[in-house]
Amino acid sequence: MFEAVNGSLSAGASRADLHSCRMPPGLTGSRSSDVKRSGAIERRMVVAGETNLEALLGDMRPELREGVFVFCTVTADIELAAAINPLLTFREHEGTTLVIRREEAEKAGLRYQFPSRLITLTVHSSLEAVGFLAAITTRLAEAGISANAVSAYYHDHLFVPDHRAIEALGILQQMRSSQ
Repeated sequence: MFEAVNGSLSAGASRADLHSCRMPPGLTGSRSSDVKRSGAIERRMVVAGETNLEALLGDMRPELREGVFVFCTVTADIELAAAINPLLTFREHEGTTLVIRREEAEKAGLRYQFPSRLITLTVHSSLEAVGFLAAITTRLAEAGISANAVSAYYHDHLFVPDHRAIEALGILQQMRSSQ
């Protein structure tokens, strides 16, 4: 198990693993715990999540989130209005991408693209999992449905075209039941 405590590394972990919160290949973690040392409580962080592709596909419960989300871009020096609450922010060289609700973009006068719905794959997938999103996006591509995937700490998320969201959800549910 890879553990980092106050900058110390357990056996088998590298300094790069500590800084990127990645585990050495072949290891999985499942919990975090508190350790008392010298009267102080230290937090141990353990990376967790499923890596087995069959388990991921069989246990995923795709959930369609309410609302329509859009992708906007702003320059790095712009100050965002307090009314804008991005679900996702990603800085690129050319600008900062915001994924926000369509009504927020329209209210703020932001130009946007890709009106989409968000589907969350509610299985705790490891950031080290191999093939999960490839299997899902391949199946959606076969149906002609584009998907913008985002992996977060606990789950993977898909932004799919608003007008094809119900169809995409059905395909994902079918994938789950066929496992």
